[in-house]
Amino acid sequence: MANRKNTAKNRASAPSRPATRPRSGNPARRPVEQARPVTVGDWIGAARPRTLPLAIAPVLIGTGAARLGDPQFHWVIALACLAVAVFLQIGVNFTNDYSDGVRGTDAQRVGPARLTASGRVPAKRVLLTGLIFFALAAVVGLGIVIRTQQWWLIAIGAVCIVAAWFYTGGKRPYGYNALGEVFVFVFFGLVATLGTTWVQAKALSQEAWIGAIAAGLFACAVLLANNLRDIDQDRAVGKRTLTVRIGKRATQVVYTIFVILPFVALVVLALFYPIAWIGLLALLAVLPALLIVWLYREPRELVIALALTSLGTLAYAGALFWAFSSPTV
Repeated sequence: MANRKNTAKNRASAPSRPATRPRSGNPARRPVEQARPVTVGDWIGAARPRTLPLAIAPVLIGTGAARLGDPQFHWVIALACLAVAVFLQIGVNFTNDYSDGVRGTDAQRVGPARLTASGRVPAKRVLLTGLIFFALAAVVGLGIVIRTQQWWLIAIGAVCIVAAWFYTGGKRPYGYNALGEVFVFVFFGLVATLGTTWVQAKALSQEAWIGAIAAGLFACAVLLANNLRDIDQDRAVGKRTLTVRIGKRATQVVYTIFVILPFVALVVLALFYPIAWIGLLALLAVLPALLIVWLYREPRELVIALALTSLGTLAYAGALFWAFSSPTV
C-alpha cells in the first residue's frame, strides 16, 4: 500500500506533458523539425517569378523601338537580350535572398519565405546559384558583344553585375539606404531598354527613351509595393529603404505617380502609333493594384498588388512592341 501511495504521489507531483499542438497550416509557424524538404517549386519560388515581367518588358519595348529604325527583326539578338535580362533578374533575386538572409532582415517576412532565412538551404548554395545566373548573363552578353562588335558594352555589363550585387550585398548595400529605386530605374529601365534598342538598331530614338522611362517607372512601382509590404519589418531591422524614410502615405503617392505617368506617355505615343491605345488595357491590372496599395489592411495583400503591377507592365510593353513594329497600321 505504501508503494502504491508513493507512486500515486509521484504521478501527481510530476509535471504534466503539454498537449500536442495541432499542425499549423502556415509553414512559417510550424516547428523546425516539421519543415518539409526543399523542392524544385521552392527554388522556382526563390527566383521570384512575379518579378520576371520586369525583365521581359524592357526587351519588348527596346526591340519594338529598334524596328522603327531598322524594320528587320534581329530575333537572335533580341532573344539574347531577353536571356541577359532574365538571368540578371534571377541572379539579383537569389543574391538578395542570400544577403538579406545572412543579415537577418528576412527573419520576419510578411511575403513568401526565403531559402536562406528559412534555414532550409545553406546560404552558400543560394549565393552560388545567384552567381551562376550572373555568369550566364555575362556569357550571353559577351555573345551579343561579339556579334555586334560593340566592345564597349563589356564595361556596361560589368557595371550591371556589380550594381546587382551591391544592391543588397557588401558592407554598405545601397538598397538599404533608399537608393534601390535609383538602381531599378537605371538598370531595369534605361539600360535594359536602350541597350536592347542599340544592339539591334545602333541608334536611340525618342520612342526608345520614352519606353525606357516608362519601364523604369513601372519597375520602381513594383519595388515600392514590395517595400511597403515590408515597411514595419525593414524599420525594425534598420533597413532604410525609401519607403521607410518617407513613410506609408508618401510611398502610396509616389507609387501612384509611377504607375500613372507611363499611361500619360502612352496617350502621347498613341497619337502617332494608334495601336498603342491597346496598352490602356494594362489598366485592368494596374488600377486594382492601385486600389490595393491605398486600401490594404494586411501587408500580405500587397503581394497581389506587386503581381498585378508586374503583369500590367508586361501588357503595356507588349502593346508598345506591337505599336512600334506596325507604325503604319
